Amino acid sequence: MPLLYDYDHAIMIVRPRPGTLGLLYILRGSVVPRIAPRVLAISAMAALVAWGAQVRPAWMPAFPAAPFTLMGVALSIFIGFRNNACYDRWWEARKQWGALVTEMRAFARLSVTTLPDEDTRQRVLRRTIAFAHCLAGRLRGEATLEALRPWLLEAEWRALQGRRNEPSVILREIGADLTREMREGRISDIIYQLFDTRLTAMAGVQAACERIQGTPLPFAYTLLLHRTAYLVCLLLPFGLVGSLGLITPLVTAVLAYAFFGLDALGDEIEEPFGMMENDLPLNALVRVIEIDVLEALDEPVLPQALRPERFVLT
Repeated sequence: MPLLYDYDHAIMIVRPRPGTLGLLYILRGSVVPRIAPRVLAISAMAALVAWGAQVRPAWMPAFPAAPFTLMGVALSIFIGFRNNACYDRWWEARKQWGALVTEMRAFARLSVTTLPDEDTRQRVLRRTIAFAHCLAGRLRGEATLEALRPWLLEAEWRALQGRRNEPSVILREIGADLTREMREGRISDIIYQLFDTRLTAMAGVQAACERIQGTPLPFAYTLLLHRTAYLVCLLLPFGLVGSLGLITPLVTAVLAYAFFGLDALGDEIEEPFGMMENDLPLNALVRVIEIDVLEALDEPVLPQALRPERFVLT
């Protein structure tokens, strides 16, 4: 049984909904560590504004709260729109990998029941595992050749070196083996078409994931949202201090946490194949494919499915 490759830092938070007290102190999976410096800076500035309004009220002109309320509402709408777009990207990526798992299982079942040659069956199914590893690494910009070595013949592995689109090469090699089986009369053209449909679906998943990875949200929109969030949070104490007085820092901190937190969460899920805590656990999905394919091959020893450790799926 070959050693299995795990991608480092590929994580996802998996935990039950916390109780009321848990909501107050949970940090793992939260954006609080990322936004804490910004929230503290805004709170410190709000405290300075509140102190100035008490000690030197003449130096601190009073502003009506209505303009800041309108700005906050507009910012909330913008953040909501962006986060919906980011979540759509994340969910589309998850659906594509779910479809890949389905296609791999269908391909394994078809191979076991229709391919008469044991060597060919072993070779093409192990290549599907190599394809899954290769696609995950490609989407994360990682070198994957060593991860593919246990699943490919030595000549096939060496032939991949220097190639720019290794997943497509692997699919072509699978297709070449199946074409040879059809030409030599070991499978019918109808069975070959069933295999080709599965391979086309795998190539479609690759293309869809590359589309998601290569088409980020427009940078100008994201930049405008970042600037507006900072502007609103910086101006907010001046609009609140007249009515809230010394509790202005507390209210400002809560609002800054909401604005900066939603903004940071959008940054995390905008790139679903990244390395942040709320990105997709691609290595866990690859392990699911490994288990299913190796079980179809009647391997006596199967790898264990990856499980969350301290709520982190790695």
